[in-house]
Amino acid sequence: MSFAARIYPEREDPPSGKIEKLLTELRYHFGRVRAGSTDIVAAVNAHQDVFRNLNDMELRGRATALRPKLKRRGFDDLALAGEAFALVREAAGRATGMRHFDVQLVGAWAMLRGMIAEMSTGEGKSLTATLAAATAGLAGHAVHVVTVNDYLAERDSQEMGPVYERLGLTVGCVKQGMQPPLRQAAYACDVTYCSNKEVAFDYLRDRLVLGGKPHPIGMRVAALGGDDGAGRLLLRGLQFAIVDEADSVLVDEARTPLILSGMSDDTAEEALHRKALDIARQLGSADYRVGEEGVEITAAGLARLDTLAKSLGRVWSGPRRREQLVRQALTALHVFERDKHYLVRDGKVMIIDEYTGRLMPDRAWEQGLHQLIEIKEECEITARRDTLARISYQRFFRRYVHLSGMTGTAAEVAGELWAVYRLRVERIPTNRPVQRKYLPTRYFGSAEAKWRAVVQSIAARSRTGQPVLIGTRSVAASEKLAALLDEAGLAYRLLNARQDRDEAEIVARAGERGCITVATNMAGRGTDIRLAPGMTDLGGLHVVSTELNDAARIDRQLYGRCARQGDPGSCEAILAVEDDLVKTFLPLAAKALGRFGRLPAGLGGALFRLAQRRAERTHSRARRDLLDLDDYLGDILAFSGRGE
Repeated sequence: MSFAARIYPEREDPPSGKIEKLLTELRYHFGRVRAGSTDIVAAVNAHQDVFRNLNDMELRGRATALRPKLKRRGFDDLALAGEAFALVREAAGRATGMRHFDVQLVGAWAMLRGMIAEMSTGEGKSLTATLAAATAGLAGHAVHVVTVNDYLAERDSQEMGPVYERLGLTVGCVKQGMQPPLRQAAYACDVTYCSNKEVAFDYLRDRLVLGGKPHPIGMRVAALGGDDGAGRLLLRGLQFAIVDEADSVLVDEARTPLILSGMSDDTAEEALHRKALDIARQLGSADYRVGEEGVEITAAGLARLDTLAKSLGRVWSGPRRREQLVRQALTALHVFERDKHYLVRDGKVMIIDEYTGRLMPDRAWEQGLHQLIEIKEECEITARRDTLARISYQRFFRRYVHLSGMTGTAAEVAGELWAVYRLRVERIPTNRPVQRKYLPTRYFGSAEAKWRAVVQSIAARSRTGQPVLIGTRSVAASEKLAALLDEAGLAYRLLNARQDRDEAEIVARAGERGCITVATNMAGRGTDIRLAPGMTDLGGLHVVSTELNDAARIDRQLYGRCARQGDPGSCEAILAVEDDLVKTFLPLAAKALGRFGRLPAGLGGALFRLAQRRAERTHSRARRDLLDLDDYLGDILAFSGRGE
């Protein structure tokens, strides 16, 4: 193994030519393999009686003795994996009071073999991950358990940490705002919990330290010259990753490139942005269109722009430059909405993560968009950011030597997961039969009619004492519903980006008698709502979706908050054609039907299915285009010797 590979192991990017992609698709369709479920369960059960009679010191001793075997023979050896899983299951039972079910053994075995384990919501994915993570940690790999946000990373590291510690493994957690020494210490642990954004940006920071890829000769020269680049690295390479909510991280968030930037000293652009906004405000509705691809300036708009820019000096004389500036200004004015895409807190614009509903205070939009929104909201203008390094999620995650994951909703994107990451999806059966009841979806023309129906449904459930969770897609929508509930005299708890500090307490109480919880996507993934005593007799948790997402599997995540581990539960969707999904992807239908009240189920269902399909196609195309661009830029930069 080369010096660089020992310092920073990672996988080389796979070839991306058309022939290679075709061969990859053929291997996916004709090379199916199974996870060997009955084999791993039998291999684990063969050790349980022996390990149950060991004391804690003896159990740790067996784990220590297993380390050299796993390092030498690998963790895809069924006998060794069975022994390791049995140790982890016994440690979990003693440390947390929870012992892994057989289906969790199957899910972990799939992940250990480099697959995505599709496990229904509520099946205990966090506990399942300890089996694969601990086994890989005992084998000497630096394990990253990648979650969708800091809250889940911290929660899982604290709840599952005692399991690893019983086996002599160290556990770390990386969160937003941590300083480099603390990050290094966390990544130095055997198992590190972190969000996808934190680990990807830390990788880019390491790329800057290494000046691109870790060339062996360059690192030897640096070490001889006293510039110990390895000592300034955050990660220990990309060795072993378990991606929680894998479809969200690897698919949904893959439309946006990750860009590490630094502050620019150029302050002259503020006047340019202000003028662009001024011009954008002078354009009429006939001068531009806002569609699923963003803002497009019409021919009439370009002519008017030419007229407005004639007296503005040389910087506005170039047609492409001024069109780009004004298009960005129109995007800031008419696409990005306050309390939906961002919040203004303490005089600063903070981005709201579309998929998690959480704030990203250290993130900024590129190409001047962030500064334009700051001017629009009359906030203090931050310095423009210059790109230091960039990478896409697709390119980043497929560099892991061993990549695996788990989620409740992966079947719909199984082909894309294989084509991009070489990850197969293995569907894992539930431990107990699912008792979720799906109520008929109700469709309305106007949003006002929809909200009235939502409040009526909540009130009816609340009178019986049944706990209710209502899902919204934005802070603004959650607060609108909160105001309507205030008018109706219904007590509720609100969970959105403004109340993110109270998340743990709100989620903990959401299953109590008569509790009404209004939440954004913060409650859509990773949250485990436990029912209070007696709530199963009332039907369990009832979930109401007030707006569909761009993909049906994301809606399934919200519905999955109820009826977990065999508990009863119910869910329903109450929708309007004025919702963003239809307005964006079927604007004519939204305009024509928006004035009506209740719509026939057949018509409403057809509209929303068509809108979701168009959204899914659009996003899939965006992900494919981004990956192609990233591959192209990677090739160009590698040729020039710069790396990322």
